[in-house]
Amino acid sequence: MREIAASPDRPTCLSPRPTITIKIAQTLDGRIATRTGQSQWITCEPARALAHELRATHDAVLVGIGTVLHDDPRLTVRLVDGPDPLRVVADTTLRIPLDRALLTEHPERTVVVAAEDAPPERVEAITRLGARVVFGRRDGDRLDLADMLARLHELGIRSLMVEGGSGIITSLLRAGLVDRLVVCIAPKVLGAGLDAVGDLGILDLGQALTFSATTIRQVGPDILFDGRVDRAARDDAASG
Repeated sequence: MREIAASPDRPTCLSPRPTITIKIAQTLDGRIATRTGQSQWITCEPARALAHELRATHDAVLVGIGTVLHDDPRLTVRLVDGPDPLRVVADTTLRIPLDRALLTEHPERTVVVAAEDAPPERVEAITRLGARVVFGRRDGDRLDLADMLARLHELGIRSLMVEGGSGIITSLLRAGLVDRLVVCIAPKVLGAGLDAVGDLGILDLGQALTFSATTIRQVGPDILFDGRVDRAARDDAASG
């Protein structure tokens, strides 16, 4: 089962960084969870298997601390044959509980990116379990994304899959740091709920993100969209 291609070559950029693929599982009305936070499972089992296949084509998979706190993900490849990626958590102040799967199941495959002023006792507790803590610059109460990506690149990560949550997905899209978007859309409508993507600061349709080399196909009852961000169109809109 190899229907999802590996990530595209990393584009030229000022600071070396991994190629970034964002993967979203959402409803028809763009929700990734109910308003109470329930998200398992929005998409069908074949679609989840494809998500695991996509993980296997990347060096690492990244989530924000909110996803870890709420979902306790494992971020491994279990539904298909393939290698497990390195697991990365963006956690500015090291709030990750020590009993989460990322720290209890093969912690040596987990990297936690924290601010340089993160509590030393938390650093010690996490590293004692076998995980690695990497320090990055702050951008207010969050990590500086470009700096974080550069540090991951230094670790040898050349392709990075981002699975959530909505905050980090929105920040990466808004900063123009995304190369590929994979969205699995389930034929469900939730109404109120958690948006897949937040405010990108777009006020004109001409500024909307567009995509090239897109594929759209059905996976069970779900629809899978796979496209690469059209950087030329984005740059033209920004300059116009």
